Amino acid sequence: MPEAGQPHRADPQKSLVGFFVGDVHYALDIGRVREIVNPLEITPLPHTPSEVAGVADHRGEVVPIIDLRTRFGLPHPDELRTTKWILVRAGARTVGLIVDGVTEVFGTGGEDLRPTPEVGGKKDVRGIAGVATHSGRLTFVLDAGRFVDIVDSLAAAGALPEVDE
Repeated sequence: MPEAGQPHRADPQKSLVGFFVGDVHYALDIGRVREIVNPLEITPLPHTPSEVAGVADHRGEVVPIIDLRTRFGLPHPDELRTTKWILVRAGARTVGLIVDGVTEVFGTGGEDLRPTPEVGGKKDVRGIAGVATHSGRLTFVLDAGRFVDIVDSLAAAGALPEVDE
């Protein structure tokens, strides 16, 4: 069932928004995605985690922007023409995720997400909710709720304006 204020999707199987960072494919639950936009001007913030590129003004809202390449420890190539921002709901706020490109909206074909493989480290720290196979390749489904911690710490430090919940 869609969240309040969310449009009803005719095809419930199309529940994931696919994107890539580097050579790896990822997805987010479509119910958490607010919008996909072209990159805007970023204002850097001092004393923030390295993956926080800064904040941007999106239609009058101050949106923290997280660089997934930095978060995943990947090098930054020269400018990519396919770079997009995926704006997702993180608690009462919106956060922008910088991705190399958006692929498509798809579903798991009725299959449940498979568990994240044990490859060292804690899967909850990595923020991966599960793994799906789409178009013959593994796609890691991110837990958008993990970005709430980053946004909350920025708000607590006074880097973001107050939000009515």
